[in-house]
Amino acid sequence: MNANQFLKAVSQLQGWRECAFLLALAERSFPNYALFADAVDLKTGAKMRQLLDLAWDLLQKDVSESAIPQLLAKLEALSPDVNAYDAYGVYPAFDFCQLLEQALLSRLNPGKHRATDASQMATATVVNFIELSEGEDLDEDELVRLLDQHPLMKDDKAFQRELVLDLKRQRTPTDQFVARLREEAGNDGVSNLGISLNE
Repeated sequence: MNANQFLKAVSQLQGWRECAFLLALAERSFPNYALFADAVDLKTGAKMRQLLDLAWDLLQKDVSESAIPQLLAKLEALSPDVNAYDAYGVYPAFDFCQLLEQALLSRLNPGKHRATDASQMATATVVNFIELSEGEDLDEDELVRLLDQHPLMKDDKAFQRELVLDLKRQRTPTDQFVARLREEAGNDGVSNLGISLNE
């Protein structure tokens, strides 16, 4: 699947598939939030984990109109203010919140396509991290080469492509399928930035 085929496939995601795609992106980036919350002593990691779990549970259920706005309000309360911290970690943490917000909004308003932007947002988190950690003294060509060859970029690309193919092949969101999707997205607690909850 080349880049154009991937973009087309993402743009065609609808309904539960789109929501599952967004949730899987959020799941993959959850450790970025949890580790930031820990580092700055926010004590919100467990609450956010519960919120993400609830969002996954909603994937297979009919949801009352009022449930999603309540979850969105909770998410807003748990989201860090990027202007309040000097630490770089606030940005990937905030990106996670944005992805989860898109997943919840896709349940509230399934008619609006969100997967393409979210896919790019998740990749941008990785790009920014690599640029900051390894790209400081590089010119543009060197940076392009670095990003092109970087294991984190390759992982992100492989994960998103596999995810889209999985969703296209699946007819209904069965319990087994959703459980497998969550597990693969969870990546044993290692985020899209290669940082781990278990270290």
